[in-house]
Amino acid sequence: MASAPSIRSAISPNSRVRIGIVGCNGRGMGHISAFARVPNVEIAYICEVDSRALKKGVEAVTKRQDRVPKGEKDFRRMLEDPELDAVSIAMPDHWHAPAAMLACAAGKHVYLEKPGSHNAAECAMVVASARKHKRVMQLGNQRRSWPWVIEAIETMKSGVVGKAHFARCWYANRRAPIGFGKPVPVPDWLDYSLWQGPAPERPYKDNIIHYNWHWFWHWGTAELGGNGVHAIDLALWGLELDLAKRITCGGGRYFHQDDWEMPDTCIATYDYGHKGISWEGQSCAPRGFEGSGFGVLFYAENGTMVITGNTAVFYDLKNKIMREIDGKQKDLFQFDSLHFANFVDAITDGKPLKAEIEEGQKSALMCHLGNVAWRSNKTVEFDPQSYRILNEEPEVKTLWGRTYRKGWEPKV
Repeated sequence: MASAPSIRSAISPNSRVRIGIVGCNGRGMGHISAFARVPNVEIAYICEVDSRALKKGVEAVTKRQDRVPKGEKDFRRMLEDPELDAVSIAMPDHWHAPAAMLACAAGKHVYLEKPGSHNAAECAMVVASARKHKRVMQLGNQRRSWPWVIEAIETMKSGVVGKAHFARCWYANRRAPIGFGKPVPVPDWLDYSLWQGPAPERPYKDNIIHYNWHWFWHWGTAELGGNGVHAIDLALWGLELDLAKRITCGGGRYFHQDDWEMPDTCIATYDYGHKGISWEGQSCAPRGFEGSGFGVLFYAENGTMVITGNTAVFYDLKNKIMREIDGKQKDLFQFDSLHFANFVDAITDGKPLKAEIEEGQKSALMCHLGNVAWRSNKTVEFDPQSYRILNEEPEVKTLWGRTYRKGWEPKV
């Protein structure tokens, strides 16, 4: 993938940046809260296929700014507005890359939720679209902008614990079973056809929307793509790595019997030859490691460094604490707002992005390849130079991309 060019907008540093937020049933409400804290930003549009959520999103914005945003069901209508500067995408995973590419083609800058792609093929496509249209595109790996995390990574790189060789990542939660879905009429508050968008059509069932789509390969990217991407991103950053050569993933659906298609328990490994990464996901067992449900533990020559929910601790080889960096904060949105503000600064002032789309898609690609390894029950051999899977098994190669709904095929 090509390196990012220097992108500057014609927008004056003192001008108001007009942003449209797409999707506000979950993470999109966080987008509203974060952008509302950023100076010189107007949330001009709220787009939602759920009429109830659309109303909720418009009301949330109206409480935070003077101007009432326009409400749209079809975000493509929003893209027709020449005065709209950027879009913030918090749609389901199957929409991430196609929506971002449509926005780039319409001349809009993009804040894109993680993982930013639904499959490996889309990683390169979404980057190519940003390059072709010379758009600023930030991925929602917000820890890249958290000051205490930056301090922790820079401290480790300075050699406090020596050269780091391996990172152990994890995520733990207690997710309930989703049952067995029944075909039912589409609710009158939902445009299900538009919700499906680029994904081939499937009948509506009562256990998919709004959250459980995460656990179907047709729309989601599993726990690895949804939460593992944050930890793997920290591991790549701290170990100064890009793309792995050998990827494995084992596990299964052990806790419940239902429609969930993905593993609720799995361990993925990423071999670089001279360094390595592992990620363990526990979707239905909330006890993690180091006293936290989320974390990354770096193993180095002279000790370790562990980043958990809100702290970073350095240990020597005798497990004695060398240094502790406190990231405790009552309101995490204050940290997240820094990431959104960085996106706005890149548009107005040309400042470097903390999670520029190409860097972010390295982490996303590793998640997608972990999913390929699990779904195919094969070790994935990957060539970072040619950016392709070396396996000849069709069950591996066919998982590189996906089939799109006719008329919705993404175009760079």
